[in-house]
Amino acid sequence: MKLTPLVSVLLAKAIEAAPQPVTALSNVGATTSDVYPPAATSVNSAQFPPEPVVQFPGPTQTGLEPAVAQTAPLYPYNTQGAAAFPLVAPQPQGSDSSSKVDITRYWGNLSPWYSLSSADYGLPNASPLIPAGCSISQVHLLYRHGARYPTSGAAPATFAAKLANATKGAGFQVSGELAFLSDWTYKLGAELLTPFGRSQNFLLGVAYRQLYGELLNNFTAQGALPVFRTESQDRMVKTAENFAAGFFGVPEYLNQVNIEILVENPGVNNSGAPYEVCNNSNIASRGSIGTTVANKFANNAFNSTLARLNSQISGNLTFTPTDAIAMLQLCSYETDALGYSAFCGLFTQQDFQNYEYYYDLSFYYNNGPGSPVAAAQGKGYLEEFVARFTQTYPAALSALNETFDDTPTYFPLNQSIYADATHEVVVLDTLTAFNLTALFNGPALNTSTNQGRNNFVASKLVPFATHFTTQVLECPILIPSKQIRFIVNDAVVPVSDSHPGCPVDPNGLCPFDTMVNVLKQRINEIDFRYDCFANYTASAGVNYNGRAPRNATP
Repeated sequence: MKLTPLVSVLLAKAIEAAPQPVTALSNVGATTSDVYPPAATSVNSAQFPPEPVVQFPGPTQTGLEPAVAQTAPLYPYNTQGAAAFPLVAPQPQGSDSSSKVDITRYWGNLSPWYSLSSADYGLPNASPLIPAGCSISQVHLLYRHGARYPTSGAAPATFAAKLANATKGAGFQVSGELAFLSDWTYKLGAELLTPFGRSQNFLLGVAYRQLYGELLNNFTAQGALPVFRTESQDRMVKTAENFAAGFFGVPEYLNQVNIEILVENPGVNNSGAPYEVCNNSNIASRGSIGTTVANKFANNAFNSTLARLNSQISGNLTFTPTDAIAMLQLCSYETDALGYSAFCGLFTQQDFQNYEYYYDLSFYYNNGPGSPVAAAQGKGYLEEFVARFTQTYPAALSALNETFDDTPTYFPLNQSIYADATHEVVVLDTLTAFNLTALFNGPALNTSTNQGRNNFVASKLVPFATHFTTQVLECPILIPSKQIRFIVNDAVVPVSDSHPGCPVDPNGLCPFDTMVNVLKQRINEIDFRYDCFANYTASAGVNYNGRAPRNATP
């Protein structure tokens, strides 16, 4: 069975005066076969129509421009241990002048990404650099968009409306730490990438060109352009553009890469947004367990801080646990979007640790091993990864893209570089589908207290611009010589305990054919239709390995 593409899009902008590729001075002396892009190639705007033709961009409300130089109390120097340049993040409430706590690392999926240590996952000597005696033949990248405004109708906007209504009442006053609220206004937009978010994806593109640029020679030899993929939401299209601009340069990327845009809309199945067709993903007793337990945890996590803040308010306003989360989110979102937020200084280091655990619970049980639908939602990408590994088109199964088509135009099998942009939940779904249990090592997360006994931390695995990299290597010093390994935000992930046949290896390597066979078995184990549509009950406090319990009623 062959699925007809619903829509596939090239993001290259067809403009009349588009500059033609020129030979850089640095290429003087290089042969034609060494120069990228390949001769006689061009972007095909007929096969890959642009964003306005695809439509379905989602909400596109913009916000006010940031003005850090005028509004922030500190200049955002990019010093080690501070917030990600060029953001300003103050110290937690109650800190002394010597404190150097990086609060951005407690923001869950709203944290800027940072490099993880392979040692944290059991490989103290592993490095993302290619191991000695090996060479890289292929790299696969699955990455998240950079920092964005809140989604439409999220808690920060609701809090702002509550505050605005309170200020209309008689006797409303704020003092002390809350004095800034007397003239504070909501300045955030919705859904779109922030300037900092754009820079994250651009720099990720620069980094991957620096790390793996030599693989472009394979495209030159083939006389072909790569296909990178993304979704149709505006921030997703801009994410792929910024990544491509960083990777290929501006305006060169307009003529050097085909960007395929998959429609993201309710009822449309694509591997980059599988929750749109997984019915159980939004049911409280199944795919939304994490949302329920996270909200329950927050009910008693900020009591002392709420008492302190409420003592500084007069009038018809009382902050609740929901407001505490909203203000912590405003700390994150305003910093990511405007460069600085006065809300950050309202909360203690313990508050930020509880804020992180709020996100840990949410993601572990919504999209990690504690979720009954996570593996099903990651199955589409798992199938596509294996198809690229084996140069064999997968069968047209329910978990695949509705837009999937077994043609080299839209799903090439011979690329040396792949780059797919998606959302953080899908990255985590995919890690769960790949069964990378080292990332979740430890008991299922406690739903009432943060016991710190599990490797899973949301800010490490699902931050803004998080990325999952697969390296396919040739290692003549090993038998067999073809090897594979997985890297998450610069941490090499061990697989010997979770993938039968993979040896204990200090560099996280596994024989390629062994890994492919294990992943094929994992695909067969994941029942997309059952996990996403059956009538079963799942519970928090259980590690389901991303699979639904088999207790469905007839």
